[in-house]
Amino acid sequence: MPRLLAVCLGQPQPIPGKKAKTGIFKAPVSGPVAITPQGLAGDAVLDRRHHGGADQAAYLYFADDYAWWAGELGAPPDPGTFGENLVLDGIEGRTVAVGDRFGIGVVALEVTSHRTPCFTFSARMGDRGWAKRFHRANRPGAYCRVLAAGALQAGTPVDYTPFAGPRTTVSGLMALDGVRDPDPAILRRALQAPLHHKLRSDFEARLARLF
Repeated sequence: MPRLLAVCLGQPQPIPGKKAKTGIFKAPVSGPVAITPQGLAGDAVLDRRHHGGADQAAYLYFADDYAWWAGELGAPPDPGTFGENLVLDGIEGRTVAVGDRFGIGVVALEVTSHRTPCFTFSARMGDRGWAKRFHRANRPGAYCRVLAAGALQAGTPVDYTPFAGPRTTVSGLMALDGVRDPDPAILRRALQAPLHHKLRSDFEARLARLF
């Protein structure tokens, strides 16, 4: 059965080479952590324009993707390395789709979108080309909204419920990043799932310009 391997929180730290601070440096914590529709208690979210909010309340990464990165990096990344809040085992990360749900104790999460790598992520990894490398790997993890609040603790079993409608995987969404003219059929299919509100607005606007 899938399980929650780690719960990770971050405190404000300077972005390497910049004066601004970031919450991307996360590390596992012991004991239960409260989660609400706005995110995990005690987790720093500083750039509210691009991070946090109801549709990005938690960022999930998956153990099988970490295993793949271990081969690329020469060692398995520590939980929290990619700025994720939760690490899940027993689920193939690239096949996770918008609308999939995770029940972790009383907590219920719903996938809304993929993660798009940015400059801060590259700075955190100490590699200017990291964002492009992460994108090429097409192992984005998943942002989630909170459907039911509660407390999270490592070791808890996870009840995974795939979305019953047309599936748009997080890896499929990541593949659309930077694509100027995506197939309208792909956008229509994605709009049948409970997308992140920014992606929904973008896809609807793209389709409106076509017709």
